[in-house]
Amino acid sequence: MANAVAIRYAKALAQLVAHPGSGVSPEEALAQVSEFEVLYRQSGELKTILLSPAVPGARKRALIRRIAESAGFAPLVRNFLFLVTDHRRLNLLAGMREAFETQLDEQMGLMRVDIFAAQPLSEAQKERLKSGLSALTGKRVRAGFSVAHELLGGAVARIGSVTYDGSVRGQLEALRRRMETE
Repeated sequence: MANAVAIRYAKALAQLVAHPGSGVSPEEALAQVSEFEVLYRQSGELKTILLSPAVPGARKRALIRRIAESAGFAPLVRNFLFLVTDHRRLNLLAGMREAFETQLDEQMGLMRVDIFAAQPLSEAQKERLKSGLSALTGKRVRAGFSVAHELLGGAVARIGSVTYDGSVRGQLEALRRRMETE
C-alpha cells in the first residue's frame, strides 16, 4: 500500500502525463517507471549509489540519465526520476508506481481486481473471469492474477475491500454454515 508521500508524487506525475504536450502517454510512462523500479529493486549496486548521501547528486543524475537514454525513457519520466532522487524518495518508488497505476486506472474508468486461483489460469479462463467481474461491477476491469497454493480449487476475487469467494474452501464453508442453521 502506498503512503501519502508516494501518492502525492504519483498524482503529480499523473497530472503531468495527462497534458497533451507531455511527450509520453500515461501507459508508456507507467511502463517506464515500472522498468526503472525493477532495475532499481534488482540491482544492489544501483540502489547503493542512488541512496548513498556520499554520492553527489550530479553523479546520481548522470547515472539516471544514462539509464533513461539507453532504455528510451521520455524526458518527463527521466525528470521525474531526477526529482524523486533529489528529494531522497527512491525508497518510495514502488508505492509511487502503484499509486500512479491506480491514478491511471481511475482516469480511464478501470476497476482493479486481484484474483487468486489454486493453479495457473489459461488465457480463456482469465478472460471469462474478467468479463464476469466486469458485468458484476459495471466497469472495465484490470485484473492481476496470482496463484494461491492454500486454495483447494477455484478462485477468489478481491475488489477493494470486497471479496468474492469462488474457491472450493469457500463453498464448503458456505455449505457448513447453511447446514448449521438448518
